[in-house]
Amino acid sequence: MDTQPKVRLLLIEDDVRLARLVRDYLTHENFDIRIEHRGDTALESFRADETDIVVLDLMLPGMDGHKVCSNLRRVYEGPILILTAKSSDIDHVMGLELGADDFVHKPIEPPVLLARLRALLRRSHKNSETSMQEQKDILQFGTLVINTRAHEVRLADEVLEFTTQEFELLHFMASNAGRVLSRDDIFNNIRGIEYDGLDRTVDVRISRLRKKLNDDPGHPQRIKTVWGKGYLFVADAWAD
Repeated sequence: MDTQPKVRLLLIEDDVRLARLVRDYLTHENFDIRIEHRGDTALESFRADETDIVVLDLMLPGMDGHKVCSNLRRVYEGPILILTAKSSDIDHVMGLELGADDFVHKPIEPPVLLARLRALLRRSHKNSETSMQEQKDILQFGTLVINTRAHEVRLADEVLEFTTQEFELLHFMASNAGRVLSRDDIFNNIRGIEYDGLDRTVDVRISRLRKKLNDDPGHPQRIKTVWGKGYLFVADAWAD
């Protein structure tokens, strides 16, 4: 039994016979097909959160495919495949500029269409995973940007120099923004052992961070000292 979720495909095609052919074929390939026959009504009823991929004809009543594609791209980041009876390079270039990801020429061979759709879905999935990973790699608070992959810290677009230990401490604190971290929390993170109550490594490194991050050591606002408890990275203190 197939436990994979169905691919939600929106087919915008005014040729009723062709639309049924595509629907009947793809339904057996784990696709859930919704059909619209007009460009304007397809756009009016479109829901990005209910659509995994769009197959779009260019010659449509109500609104042509190029305009539909352009409007979809304002609200939809998923793959769009255009069906076209035209072989003009101008039409292809225009479609790509408006946000289309691929083209299939009419008359359609369903296995060819299926192969193109699967290729687009694989690419979209890979790009989505890459984007999610990149987001995980970057912490941003106002003008402060911490890039773990590049091991880089920027403040107001200026690259700051940090040692590995300083970078790891900053990243640990930023990852726990808004939470008071005790010396034991920080010491255990940077040294892997419990704080003995005497080692001043944490205090020294915090002092260095403040200096490099332009945080007034007399009255720190970005990395605050919470007396008797530890240190606090303030998330909303990086506006300028």
